[in-house]
Amino acid sequence: MRASTVAGPVTTAATPVTALSILPAAAQPTGVDELDRVLGGGLVPGVVVLLAGEPGVGKSTLLLEVAKQWTADGKGRALVVSGEESVGQIRLRAERIGARHDELFLAAENDLSAALGQVEAVAPSLLIIDSVQTIRCGATEGTDGGVSQVRTIAAALSAVAKRRNLPTILVGHVTKDGSVAGPRTLEHLVDVVLSFEGERHSTLRLLRATKNRFGNAEEVGCFALEETGIVGVPDPSAMFVSSHRAPVAGTCLTVAMEGTRPLVAEVQALVNETSGGPARRAVSGLDSSRVALVQAVVERHAGLRLSDRDLFAATVGGVRITEPAADLAIALAIASARLDKALPGRVIAIGEVGLSGELRRVRGLSRRIAEASRLGYRTIIVPPDGTGRADSSGSAGSGAASSGKSGAADVLQAPTLGVALAALLG
Repeated sequence: MRASTVAGPVTTAATPVTALSILPAAAQPTGVDELDRVLGGGLVPGVVVLLAGEPGVGKSTLLLEVAKQWTADGKGRALVVSGEESVGQIRLRAERIGARHDELFLAAENDLSAALGQVEAVAPSLLIIDSVQTIRCGATEGTDGGVSQVRTIAAALSAVAKRRNLPTILVGHVTKDGSVAGPRTLEHLVDVVLSFEGERHSTLRLLRATKNRFGNAEEVGCFALEETGIVGVPDPSAMFVSSHRAPVAGTCLTVAMEGTRPLVAEVQALVNETSGGPARRAVSGLDSSRVALVQAVVERHAGLRLSDRDLFAATVGGVRITEPAADLAIALAIASARLDKALPGRVIAIGEVGLSGELRRVRGLSRRIAEASRLGYRTIIVPPDGTGRADSSGSAGSGAASSGKSGAADVLQAPTLGVALAALLG
């Protein structure tokens, strides 16, 4: 059967873009600064946000904090509909984090029609559904949380959000590999997809946007999970650096990029003599394949034997760094541990290490250098041309590190790992 090509009546007449006002679609801040940063300023009227994360990471606590701030700022009523907890359980959490307000409403429902009835009765200006996999539509076949059920629930809630200009946040479960549970169409139906991440043994929580129709999808928000709730961390670099007063062998600092946000982080390495049997390797917070690559380069081009020694490498504070920009810091930490000689205090190392021992520039280098300088680090070692002011001769052929200035910091340009080691460890 062929589709009809006859024109039909239009729903709304097309309007020139210059004649439309952006004020009705302006974002309203939630009152949680780190969330607003990721959203692009706040919640747009009628937006549907999907917040996904592993069980226990703090999704419900974060959204209860959002509801509290929303009502406290006088933006109207907030309605939290939970299909996982009773109102008594939510009330206990609200008491713990101080989320008490007469305009904050709680409801426990597992049926879609009942949840929509709550929306009609309360008439909220913010709706939170926790979670989309626990709400069921009686008119749709399929098991609870199944593909057809989740698709129907998400489509119905999105239609209500658009019709009422009601900002709506849906909590979603994740699978073992960290992807959003349910049909892929779930992510297409919503306007914003957020991922809330964190290790159980760490207080650090990262909020990432994987889709955002109203803002930058590369922004990252940082939170700390405390006894009193979820707290935003506007300057998280201090969480990822140890408090050593004097330089310690086997440590090196770098600047990682989380989205568009530069974060100073510490890499630590420990090299021990192997006590019988094959040498052991253990990595935490780093990409194990990159650590193995960097170890091979250090052994080959720095002349430091590591194959017969145990090697352990980790980050501080629970942060995970997988980008190549941390290669140089990993190499310097390993060499420092192997030689049992500390790097000079307050040194930042940024750069990718190639298999031939050369150092390569990485993205966002100027922003990384600026962040390190802002935090008071005085020596920064980078690949050649890293500051964008390389001279015509360059430093690659000189066999020594050349220096420049970035604010109050000294920027050393090293063409190879060997040059970097010679400049810092002698």
